[in-house]
Amino acid sequence: MKDRVAAFTRQICEVIVGKEQAIKLAVACLLARGHLLIEDIPGVGKTTLSQALARSLGLGFQRIQFTSDLLPADILGNSIFDREAQRFVFHRGPLFSQVVLIDEVNRATAKTQSALLQAMEENQISADGVTHELPQPFFVIATQNPQHQVGTFPLPESQLDRFLMRIQLGVPDRASERTMLLGMDRREMLKELKPVFSADELVETQDAVRKVHTSAALLDYLQDLLDASRQRHSSGLSPRAGLAFLHAAQAWALMSGRDMVLPEDIQAVGIPVMGHRLAHDIEQPGQSGHTLADALLRSVPVA
Repeated sequence: MKDRVAAFTRQICEVIVGKEQAIKLAVACLLARGHLLIEDIPGVGKTTLSQALARSLGLGFQRIQFTSDLLPADILGNSIFDREAQRFVFHRGPLFSQVVLIDEVNRATAKTQSALLQAMEENQISADGVTHELPQPFFVIATQNPQHQVGTFPLPESQLDRFLMRIQLGVPDRASERTMLLGMDRREMLKELKPVFSADELVETQDAVRKVHTSAALLDYLQDLLDASRQRHSSGLSPRAGLAFLHAAQAWALMSGRDMVLPEDIQAVGIPVMGHRLAHDIEQPGQSGHTLADALLRSVPVA
């Protein structure tokens, strides 16, 4: 299982060069059954990473470009009257796919963003009083531009909490950028990617993540972090965030070839899991969710 995950990660690293840590975090998010938010400036490979993940999974894939005039029905679907049947028939929208790439999620209004809340939490949507199950596995990858850019709408806390992780790519180092300049076009490389996981294999691996052992002492350490976040910040980390934190650490342990979680696993995923959930508590210039999460990890001792 570890070899399969490693092969999956290596294939994506061939497309997105010089960003191995960010890619490993994205894979851990997938294995933990979470949803991934990629935030960065345009042009650093957010969409390319998303497409590489989707193509390497061999699952049903849909890309939705969010814009300010997009409506909830454009992503969830519509009920249209069927003259022959003399009744309304629900036509599923692009959200009904196993892997959904939402490009520039913060360019849509709050009304459209809120249409994702039930889908990301419950793996189902409700329309016209009827509940529709989404395909399994279901993985949302969203990209967003920095909030200071023109035409963006901030994601509310309830939406941010649905994303297990938020990662950033940043510009590549000089050597990696040279490799990109001299190498094959990234779009051509995406076309050549072969699925590493089947749907059944992915679900099997996700099930194995939940079975990675977590000791009582490790749970004490995790709860100490949760308690510290609630004492130092206005709301702190929610119970949902605590579960996400645990599952992400279990995924990181499995990727490292271990059957038990260590404090190092908690620390490896801590900033991507906590940063976007603490961002609304920023009070001073120069602070960020990243710095608040890092400060928590440094201040809470390992039990």
